Amino acid sequence: MNFTKISALILFQILLLHSLSQASEILYDIYPFIRVYKNGTIQRFIGQGYAPPSTDPTNKVHSKDIKLSRNLNLSARIYLPRYPISPHKLPLLIYFHGGGFFTESAFSPTYHNYLNSLVAKARVIAVSVNYRLAPEYPLPIAYEDSWLALKWTFSHFKGNGNEPWLKKYADFGHVYLGGDSAGGNLAHQMAIRIGLENPDPGIELSGMFLNCPFFLGKKAIGNESENAYAEALLEKLWLYAYPNSSGLDDPLVNPGMDPSLKNLGCKRVLVYVAGNDLLRFRGRFYKQELEKSGWNGKAKVVEVKGEDHVFNLAKPKSSKAVEMLKMLAYFLNS
Repeated sequence: MNFTKISALILFQILLLHSLSQASEILYDIYPFIRVYKNGTIQRFIGQGYAPPSTDPTNKVHSKDIKLSRNLNLSARIYLPRYPISPHKLPLLIYFHGGGFFTESAFSPTYHNYLNSLVAKARVIAVSVNYRLAPEYPLPIAYEDSWLALKWTFSHFKGNGNEPWLKKYADFGHVYLGGDSAGGNLAHQMAIRIGLENPDPGIELSGMFLNCPFFLGKKAIGNESENAYAEALLEKLWLYAYPNSSGLDDPLVNPGMDPSLKNLGCKRVLVYVAGNDLLRFRGRFYKQELEKSGWNGKAKVVEVKGEDHVFNLAKPKSSKAVEMLKMLAYFLNS
Protein backbone atom coordinates (compact mmCIF):
# COMPACT_ATOMS: atom_id res chain seq x y z
CA MET A 1 0.00 0.00 0.00
CA ASN A 2 1.51 3.36 -1.01
CA PHE A 3 1.76 6.49 1.16
CA THR A 4 -1.19 8.21 -0.55
CA LYS A 5 -3.55 5.30 0.17
CA ILE A 6 -2.37 5.08 3.78
CA SER A 7 -2.96 8.82 4.27
CA ALA A 8 -6.45 8.56 2.76
CA LEU A 9 -7.29 5.63 5.05
CA ILE A 10 -6.09 7.50 8.13
CA LEU A 11 -8.10 10.58 7.10
CA PHE A 12 -11.22 8.43 6.64
CA GLN A 13 -10.78 6.91 10.10
CA ILE A 14 -10.31 10.35 11.66
CA LEU A 15 -13.48 11.63 9.98
CA LEU A 16 -15.39 8.54 11.06
CA LEU A 17 -14.30 8.90 14.68
CA HIS A 18 -15.18 12.60 14.58
CA SER A 19 -18.64 11.77 13.22
CA LEU A 20 -19.23 9.16 15.92
CA SER A 21 -18.04 11.61 18.57
CA GLN A 22 -20.45 14.26 17.30
CA ALA A 23 -23.31 11.75 17.21
CA SER A 24 -22.76 10.99 20.89
CA GLU A 25 -22.63 14.65 21.94
CA ILE A 26 -25.98 15.66 23.41
CA LEU A 27 -27.33 19.11 22.69
CA TYR A 28 -30.12 18.76 25.27
CA ASP A 29 -31.85 15.95 27.11
CA ILE A 30 -35.43 16.23 28.41
CA TYR A 31 -36.05 12.64 29.45
CA PRO A 32 -38.58 10.98 29.28
CA PHE A 33 -39.70 13.16 26.38
CA ILE A 34 -36.84 13.76 23.97
CA ARG A 35 -33.07 13.79 23.50
CA VAL A 36 -31.45 15.91 20.78
CA TYR A 37 -27.86 15.44 19.62
CA LYS A 38 -25.54 18.07 18.16
CA ASN A 39 -25.49 16.33 14.78
CA GLY A 40 -29.28 16.72 14.49
CA THR A 41 -30.27 13.20 15.60
CA ILE A 42 -33.51 13.18 17.60
CA GLN A 43 -34.70 10.48 20.01
CA ARG A 44 -38.30 10.53 21.22
CA PHE A 45 -39.02 8.14 24.07
CA ILE A 46 -42.82 8.21 24.29
CA GLY A 47 -45.84 8.66 22.07
CA GLN A 48 -44.36 7.21 18.89
CA GLY A 49 -46.86 4.38 18.42
CA TYR A 50 -49.58 4.50 15.78
CA ALA A 51 -53.18 3.34 16.07
CA PRO A 52 -55.04 3.29 12.74
CA PRO A 53 -58.49 4.84 12.38
CA SER A 54 -61.19 2.24 12.79
CA THR A 55 -64.59 1.27 14.07
CA ASP A 56 -63.87 0.45 17.69
CA PRO A 57 -65.00 -3.13 18.37
CA THR A 58 -66.19 -2.31 21.91
CA ASN A 59 -68.04 0.99 21.68
CA LYS A 60 -68.51 1.17 17.88
CA VAL A 61 -67.07 4.68 17.60
CA HIS A 62 -66.03 5.43 14.02
CA SER A 63 -62.86 7.35 13.19
CA LYS A 64 -61.07 8.53 10.08
CA ASP A 65 -58.07 10.70 9.21
CA ILE A 66 -58.24 13.86 7.14
CA LYS A 67 -55.73 16.27 5.62
CA LEU A 68 -56.31 19.86 6.66
CA SER A 69 -53.44 21.28 4.61
CA ARG A 70 -51.31 19.27 2.21
CA ASN A 71 -48.75 22.07 1.93
CA LEU A 72 -48.13 22.00 5.70
CA ASN A 73 -48.76 18.26 6.18
CA LEU A 74 -51.38 19.23 8.76
CA SER A 75 -53.94 16.58 9.64
CA ALA A 76 -56.55 15.48 12.18
CA ARG A 77 -58.59 12.46 13.20
CA ILE A 78 -62.39 12.74 13.38
CA TYR A 79 -64.53 10.60 15.70
CA LEU A 80 -68.23 9.84 15.39
CA PRO A 81 -70.37 7.85 17.90
CA ARG A 82 -71.91 4.54 16.94
CA TYR A 83 -74.86 4.32 14.57
CA PRO A 84 -77.79 4.85 14.53
CA ILE A 85 -77.22 8.56 15.00
CA SER A 86 -79.83 10.62 16.83
CA PRO A 87 -81.88 12.90 14.56
CA HIS A 88 -80.43 15.79 16.56
CA LYS A 89 -76.94 17.01 15.75
CA LEU A 90 -74.10 16.33 18.17
CA PRO A 91 -71.95 18.65 20.29
CA LEU A 92 -68.58 19.28 18.63
CA LEU A 93 -65.29 18.88 20.50
CA ILE A 94 -61.98 20.15 19.10
CA TYR A 95 -59.21 18.38 21.01
CA PHE A 96 -55.47 19.06 21.35
CA HIS A 97 -53.19 16.27 22.56
CA GLY A 98 -50.38 16.67 25.10
CA GLY A 99 -46.76 15.58 25.03
CA GLY A 100 -44.78 18.67 26.04
CA PHE A 101 -44.89 20.08 22.47
CA PHE A 102 -42.25 17.46 21.58
CA THR A 103 -43.98 14.07 21.53
CA GLU A 104 -47.27 12.20 20.99
CA SER A 105 -49.77 12.67 18.18
CA ALA A 106 -53.47 12.53 17.44
CA PHE A 107 -52.79 9.03 16.08
CA SER A 108 -50.95 7.48 19.05
CA PRO A 109 -52.68 4.61 20.86
CA THR A 110 -53.02 6.72 24.02
CA TYR A 111 -55.04 9.46 22.33
CA HIS A 112 -56.91 7.21 19.93
CA ASN A 113 -58.19 5.10 22.83
CA TYR A 114 -58.98 8.15 24.94
CA LEU A 115 -60.97 9.91 22.22
CA ASN A 116 -62.84 6.68 21.47
CA SER A 117 -63.88 6.44 25.12
CA LEU A 118 -64.80 10.12 25.48
CA VAL A 119 -66.78 10.24 22.23
CA ALA A 120 -68.69 7.08 23.19
CA LYS A 121 -69.48 8.34 26.69
CA ALA A 122 -70.39 11.92 25.77
CA ARG A 123 -71.89 11.19 22.35
CA VAL A 124 -70.06 14.05 20.69
CA ILE A 125 -68.31 14.37 17.37
CA ALA A 126 -64.61 15.15 17.90
CA VAL A 127 -61.78 16.59 15.82
CA SER A 128 -58.40 15.58 17.29
CA VAL A 129 -55.73 17.93 15.91
CA ASN A 130 -52.33 16.61 14.86
CA TYR A 131 -50.20 19.75 15.08
CA ARG A 132 -46.50 19.71 14.19
CA LEU A 133 -43.92 19.13 16.92
CA ALA A 134 -40.75 20.79 18.17
CA PRO A 135 -37.81 20.81 17.68
CA GLU A 136 -38.27 20.30 13.93
CA TYR A 137 -41.12 22.80 14.08
CA PRO A 138 -40.48 25.06 17.08
CA LEU A 139 -43.21 27.08 18.71
CA PRO A 140 -45.22 29.10 17.80
CA ILE A 141 -45.84 26.68 14.88
CA ALA A 142 -48.09 24.42 17.02
CA TYR A 143 -50.25 27.45 17.83
CA GLU A 144 -50.57 28.38 14.16
CA ASP A 145 -51.35 24.77 13.20
CA SER A 146 -54.03 24.62 15.88
CA TRP A 147 -55.59 27.86 14.66
CA LEU A 148 -55.64 26.61 11.08
CA ALA A 149 -57.32 23.39 12.26
CA LEU A 150 -59.91 25.38 14.20
CA LYS A 151 -60.65 27.63 11.22
CA TRP A 152 -60.94 24.57 8.96
CA THR A 153 -63.45 23.04 11.40
CA PHE A 154 -65.44 26.27 11.69
CA SER A 155 -65.58 26.50 7.89
CA HIS A 156 -68.23 23.73 7.98
CA PHE A 157 -70.71 25.98 9.75
CA LYS A 158 -74.01 26.38 7.83
CA GLY A 159 -73.31 23.31 5.71
CA ASN A 160 -70.10 24.61 4.12
CA GLY A 161 -66.77 22.79 3.93
CA ASN A 162 -66.00 19.39 2.44
CA GLU A 163 -66.09 16.99 5.41
CA PRO A 164 -69.45 15.14 5.40
CA TRP A 165 -69.36 14.08 9.06
CA LEU A 166 -69.04 17.69 10.22
CA LYS A 167 -71.64 18.96 7.78
CA LYS A 168 -74.19 16.29 8.67
CA TYR A 169 -73.66 15.70 12.39
CA ALA A 170 -71.88 18.64 14.08
CA ASP A 171 -73.94 21.09 16.11
CA PHE A 172 -72.08 24.40 15.77
CA GLY A 173 -74.30 25.84 18.46
CA HIS A 174 -72.50 23.58 20.95
CA VAL A 175 -68.74 23.76 20.32
CA TYR A 176 -66.13 22.89 22.94
CA LEU A 177 -62.34 22.97 23.13
CA GLY A 178 -60.34 20.48 25.17
CA GLY A 179 -56.78 19.39 25.78
CA ASP A 180 -54.34 17.93 28.25
CA SER A 181 -50.94 19.24 29.37
CA ALA A 182 -49.38 21.07 26.39
CA GLY A 183 -52.68 20.48 24.59
CA GLY A 184 -54.45 22.30 27.42
CA ASN A 185 -52.16 25.25 26.80
CA LEU A 186 -53.07 25.13 23.10
CA ALA A 187 -56.81 24.92 23.84
CA HIS A 188 -56.57 27.96 26.12
CA GLN A 189 -54.71 29.96 23.48
CA MET A 190 -57.29 29.04 20.83
CA ALA A 191 -60.06 30.25 23.17
CA ILE A 192 -58.20 33.54 23.65
CA ARG A 193 -57.81 33.94 19.92
CA ILE A 194 -61.49 33.20 19.30
CA GLY A 195 -62.32 35.92 21.80
CA LEU A 196 -60.15 38.37 19.87
CA GLU A 197 -60.72 37.34 16.25
CA ASN A 198 -63.42 34.70 15.89
CA PRO A 199 -63.14 33.30 12.34
CA ASP A 200 -66.93 33.00 12.27
CA PRO A 201 -68.81 35.31 14.67
CA GLY A 202 -71.88 33.10 14.20
CA ILE A 203 -70.15 30.42 16.31
CA GLU A 204 -69.83 30.85 20.06
CA LEU A 205 -67.81 28.46 22.20
CA SER A 206 -69.96 26.65 24.74
CA GLY A 207 -67.03 25.80 26.97
CA MET A 208 -63.53 24.44 27.41
CA PHE A 209 -61.95 21.75 29.58
CA LEU A 210 -58.27 21.62 30.45
CA ASN A 211 -56.61 18.53 31.93
CA CYS A 212 -53.43 19.29 33.90
CA PRO A 213 -52.72 22.29 31.66
CA PHE A 214 -49.12 23.27 30.90
CA PHE A 215 -48.75 26.76 32.36
CA LEU A 216 -45.60 28.16 33.94
CA GLY A 217 -44.24 31.40 35.40
CA LYS A 218 -40.96 32.93 36.43
CA LYS A 219 -42.08 33.54 39.99
CA ALA A 220 -42.88 30.36 41.92
CA ILE A 221 -46.37 29.93 43.35
CA GLY A 222 -47.60 27.47 45.95
CA ASN A 223 -44.98 24.78 46.54
CA GLU A 224 -43.70 24.66 42.97
CA SER A 225 -40.10 24.48 44.19
CA GLU A 226 -40.77 21.30 46.19
CA ASN A 227 -39.57 19.17 43.27
CA ALA A 228 -36.54 20.84 41.68
CA TYR A 229 -36.12 18.09 39.06
CA ALA A 230 -39.72 18.34 37.80
CA GLU A 231 -39.56 22.13 37.89
CA ALA A 232 -36.39 22.15 35.77
CA LEU A 233 -37.86 19.62 33.32
CA LEU A 234 -40.98 21.74 32.76
CA GLU A 235 -38.86 24.84 32.19
CA LYS A 236 -36.67 22.97 29.67
CA LEU A 237 -39.73 21.82 27.74
CA TRP A 238 -40.88 25.38 27.22
CA LEU A 239 -37.50 27.01 26.58
CA TYR A 240 -36.35 24.38 24.07
CA ALA A 241 -39.74 24.10 22.35
CA TYR A 242 -39.85 27.89 21.94
CA PRO A 243 -36.25 29.20 21.79
CA ASN A 244 -37.43 32.67 20.74
CA SER A 245 -39.92 33.09 23.57
CA SER A 246 -39.54 35.84 26.15
CA GLY A 247 -39.12 33.16 28.84
CA LEU A 248 -41.33 31.70 31.55
CA ASP A 249 -43.48 34.82 31.75
CA ASP A 250 -44.31 34.75 28.06
CA PRO A 251 -48.12 35.23 27.88
CA LEU A 252 -48.32 32.04 25.83
CA VAL A 253 -47.25 29.99 28.85
CA ASN A 254 -48.19 32.31 31.73
CA PRO A 255 -51.84 33.41 31.32
CA GLY A 256 -51.44 35.78 34.26
CA MET A 257 -49.15 37.93 32.10
CA ASP A 258 -51.61 38.09 29.20
CA PRO A 259 -53.54 41.39 28.93
CA SER A 260 -56.02 39.58 26.67
CA LEU A 261 -57.01 37.02 29.31
CA LYS A 262 -60.36 38.75 29.89
CA ASN A 263 -61.18 38.09 26.21
CA LEU A 264 -61.29 34.30 26.65
CA GLY A 265 -63.89 33.26 24.09
CA CYS A 266 -66.14 31.06 26.23
CA LYS A 267 -68.16 31.42 29.42
CA ARG A 268 -67.54 28.00 31.02
CA VAL A 269 -64.17 26.46 31.90
CA LEU A 270 -63.49 23.17 33.65
CA VAL A 271 -59.92 22.53 34.85
CA TYR A 272 -58.68 19.20 36.16
CA VAL A 273 -55.51 19.03 38.24
CA ALA A 274 -53.80 16.04 39.85
CA GLY A 275 -52.78 16.11 43.51
CA ASN A 276 -49.23 14.84 42.88
CA ASP A 277 -48.61 16.97 39.79
CA LEU A 278 -46.37 20.03 40.05
CA LEU A 279 -48.61 21.77 37.51
CA ARG A 280 -51.54 21.68 39.94
CA PHE A 281 -50.52 25.06 41.33
CA ARG A 282 -50.73 26.64 37.89
CA GLY A 283 -54.12 25.05 37.26
CA ARG A 284 -55.53 26.66 40.40
CA PHE A 285 -53.74 29.93 39.63
CA TYR A 286 -55.30 29.95 36.15
CA LYS A 287 -58.80 30.08 37.67
CA GLN A 288 -57.79 32.91 39.99
CA GLU A 289 -56.26 34.93 37.17
CA LEU A 290 -59.33 34.42 34.98
CA GLU A 291 -61.58 35.74 37.73
CA LYS A 292 -59.28 38.73 38.39
CA SER A 293 -59.02 39.64 34.69
CA GLY A 294 -62.61 40.79 34.29
CA TRP A 295 -63.56 37.76 32.20
CA ASN A 296 -67.32 37.29 32.22
CA GLY A 297 -67.58 33.58 32.82
CA LYS A 298 -67.39 30.78 35.37
CA ALA A 299 -64.40 28.51 35.98
CA LYS A 300 -64.23 25.39 38.13
CA VAL A 301 -61.15 23.47 39.27
CA VAL A 302 -61.41 19.79 40.20
CA GLU A 303 -58.41 18.36 42.05
CA VAL A 304 -57.98 14.60 42.04
CA LYS A 305 -56.03 13.69 45.17
CA GLY A 306 -53.16 11.22 45.08
CA GLU A 307 -52.82 11.16 41.30
CA ASP A 308 -50.08 12.13 38.88
CA HIS A 309 -50.00 14.24 35.73
CA VAL A 310 -52.73 13.19 33.20
CA PHE A 311 -53.41 10.10 35.29
CA ASN A 312 -56.56 9.37 33.29
CA LEU A 313 -54.49 8.70 30.18
CA ALA A 314 -51.99 6.50 32.01
CA LYS A 315 -54.69 4.56 33.91
CA PRO A 316 -57.89 4.88 31.87
CA LYS A 317 -59.64 1.99 33.65
CA SER A 318 -59.05 3.30 37.18
CA SER A 319 -62.08 4.41 39.19
CA LYS A 320 -60.91 8.04 39.25
CA ALA A 321 -60.35 8.08 35.49
CA VAL A 322 -63.81 6.60 34.90
CA GLU A 323 -65.36 9.23 37.18
CA MET A 324 -63.50 11.97 35.33
CA LEU A 325 -64.81 10.64 32.01
CA LYS A 326 -68.37 10.84 33.36
CA MET A 327 -67.82 14.43 34.50
CA LEU A 328 -66.43 15.47 31.11
CA ALA A 329 -69.34 13.82 29.31
CA TYR A 330 -71.75 15.75 31.53
CA PHE A 331 -69.85 18.99 30.91
CA LEU A 332 -69.99 18.51 27.13
CA ASN A 333 -73.75 18.00 27.20
CA SER A 334 -74.87 20.62 29.72
